[in-house]
Amino acid sequence: MQVHDHSKVTLHFSLNLEDGQTVDSTYEADPATLSIGDGSLPEGFEKHLLGMAAGETKAVVVPPEEAFGQPNPANIQRFKKEQFAQTGELEIGMMMSFKDAGDNELPGMISEINGDVVMVDFNHPLAGKPLNFKVDVIAVEDANGGH
Repeated sequence: MQVHDHSKVTLHFSLNLEDGQTVDSTYEADPATLSIGDGSLPEGFEKHLLGMAAGETKAVVVPPEEAFGQPNPANIQRFKKEQFAQTGELEIGMMMSFKDAGDNELPGMISEINGDVVMVDFNHPLAGKPLNFKVDVIAVEDANGGH
């Protein structure tokens, strides 16, 4: 059986940056199981699984537009340093959690500290980066459980 929309797929995968740095991998752990179209993987990754069968391996480069998008300058926000008084020492690259207007958690990375101004980047950390996606399909089932 080949991977198709709504099929249940068990696989090992790895995501690496162009320099070889591993972003995520299941190869040293249990394989992942997901249903195609359930949102577990961005569509740009899922499309490379379609048509694969158990036992097949594939390695592709997924461009930013099909992965986590390009960085959006509007997602970089300016804050006053005094708003971080309870945080302690701030460092560039530090990830912090913020609350949006709807009280949802929103991760942001401190991208710049200039005097009493702190710039926080709310873009996905992988935005703008092509990713090397390697996948080994272990099993494919129909969404209702059949092989």
